[in-house]
Amino acid sequence: MDTHAAPEQTLHDAISCGPPIRQLFRDVIADRMPHGMPLQAAMLFDSEVDPTWDERAFLAEFSNEILHQDTCQPYTADGLALFAALAVDDRVPARHRFQAVDMLFSAATVTERHLAETWPATPQHADPDSEARAYNAVQLHTPDLLARWPAECPAVRLALAGLAVVFPTDRTLPALTARLHNFMNQHPQGTDIGDYLRFVLVLAAQDDGQTLAVTEKLTDAYWTGTARGVPTRARALHLLGQMLDKVGAGLTQHLSIEPPGGLNAHTRNRI
Repeated sequence: MDTHAAPEQTLHDAISCGPPIRQLFRDVIADRMPHGMPLQAAMLFDSEVDPTWDERAFLAEFSNEILHQDTCQPYTADGLALFAALAVDDRVPARHRFQAVDMLFSAATVTERHLAETWPATPQHADPDSEARAYNAVQLHTPDLLARWPAECPAVRLALAGLAVVFPTDRTLPALTARLHNFMNQHPQGTDIGDYLRFVLVLAAQDDGQTLAVTEKLTDAYWTGTARGVPTRARALHLLGQMLDKVGAGLTQHLSIEPPGGLNAHTRNRI
């Protein structure tokens, strides 16, 4: 009798437990990060699995493990590499690639968004050093994410557009403007996606006066506003974060039936 087989099998069975998306994430991370995984990867590989996890519960816990309650901690920057790896792998369904990019956007904009919410007070759980490290980590991954634009599905492109204006460059902004105009014909002003696209284009123009005017117009009409004394970039990113969350929620029903590897043709035409 092989006395070593039982413990190995027990470990194998344990890490294979949980919702299928956990197993998929584990496989992707194992392939893409075979060495030097961040501490948060333990949630994918640990032999102890919460028996109450379904897909929604696991995804919420996994995101919270990296960006804890929408705040940055000392290890947040390292953990963001997990989101970046998932966002560029076609085995991951589009809805989860979208969410991974959305989480990167959230991590990169924590400072501005929380400042906008609490102005003129300092955000209660602010950690400037960790927030700066998270911002730099997302900036490091952004070129690889944006390089996927031509092959990426329309839904994920919406999230990538938001990330692009957080890190504007002379190369990305002109390309972004041209690419988003193709979406404009499909999504008129007054729709969630249409308003989001148009606001991204306003931010891409990098005109503070125009950005402030449109931010105030949109927040007065539809969104949670911020104090007028808040710096323009903080107000704009606070609004953009709200808009991206709503766009993501609206896309969920289309992406929830999408198989790994991309949207089907019918769904592509609707988004």
